[in-house]
Amino acid sequence: METTKNKTTLLIMAAGMGSRFGSLKQLALLGPHKKTLLHYSIYDAVHAGFDKIVFIIRRSFEKEFKEAVGKYAESLVETVYCFQEMDQLPGNLPPIQREKPWGTAHAIWAAKEHIHEPFIAINADDFYGRDAFVKMHDFVAVNTDERCFSLAGYRLAATLSENGTVSRGICTVDNDNFLTSITERTKIGREGDVIKDMNSGVILHENDVVSMNFWGFSPMLFEEIEKQFIEFYHKNSENPKAEIYIPFVVDELIKQKAVKVKVLNTSAKWFGVTYKEDTELVNNALQKFDGEGLYTDMGQ
Repeated sequence: METTKNKTTLLIMAAGMGSRFGSLKQLALLGPHKKTLLHYSIYDAVHAGFDKIVFIIRRSFEKEFKEAVGKYAESLVETVYCFQEMDQLPGNLPPIQREKPWGTAHAIWAAKEHIHEPFIAINADDFYGRDAFVKMHDFVAVNTDERCFSLAGYRLAATLSENGTVSRGICTVDNDNFLTSITERTKIGREGDVIKDMNSGVILHENDVVSMNFWGFSPMLFEEIEKQFIEFYHKNSENPKAEIYIPFVVDELIKQKAVKVKVLNTSAKWFGVTYKEDTELVNNALQKFDGEGLYTDMGQ
């Protein structure tokens, strides 16, 4: 199907919510409006100009999810639900008994029948900020090169937690701000005035660009995921915990020179409740945004 240039879709990966939180009712209601961080992403996306939202969820909590979040999205924009199931595999591969879903690349692939236009993919439980949504939307809305993806690039200092170490993908870009590599560092924190990777001792910098899994794609990604998934499946058929992540798929495509990825630097601050103690900081930030008039009309 021909890509529709003027339509843009936000794909929200929420299939992991049930396993991480046990129940959607345990999702923290934050800020002055007592909404989840997902509500804020929906609000920001609609105000940035997205035409459609596609949720990837699991059937086991479909009803609960629609009640908690879906109805809010439906009141604002065209909303579609699709399902990540462990026995739904590319290439008619036979299901394998597994302990957990196949990962974010498989989750995105599960939405292939519902997306025929440029789209953005995000995690359900992060706060990305209005600036990032606007820049990513405006890029994919006019980008006509299906082999040019995009990525929101955050300042490392804007993504740290005051309550412990974090895992981040440190981006390397060329002179034209195209991504050349992402290095996953799994234990980043502050030591006095210094930011470092506690595992390796590598010193990092406040302005280092990091990926928070906020990607812009064209529909050709689905075919590329399918190719890589089939190979991954055969290599990992004996490993019930192996997952194929979207950064790995993109990195492989960059190595093959099959795609390029434009990094769009954002001034937004990223929030997530990595630690229980982060809740107060997030609440304070959302209260501040509300005071600035950003979310005053979120409604009930």
